[in-house]
Amino acid sequence: MSHSKFWIVGGEFTSTDFSQVVAGTEQLQGPFNCREEAMTTWRNISEERRGECNVRYIILSEPAAGSVAQ
Repeated sequence: MSHSKFWIVGGEFTSTDFSQVVAGTEQLQGPFNCREEAMTTWRNISEERRGECNVRYIILSEPAAGSVAQ
């Protein structure tokens, strides 16, 4: 059985509705093999930019190999 991979995605957005990222600020980090590792990195990245209200990062997971989306 394969496990999910985790990614950190984000950047600076044009406003606090977080619908459009500012070109050139996009970030993608990963893959991480476990959610805990991704969470630690997410905390570090978020802490570095926490004073900037238009910056947001999230953790996404991709389905494990062989899993079926429903």
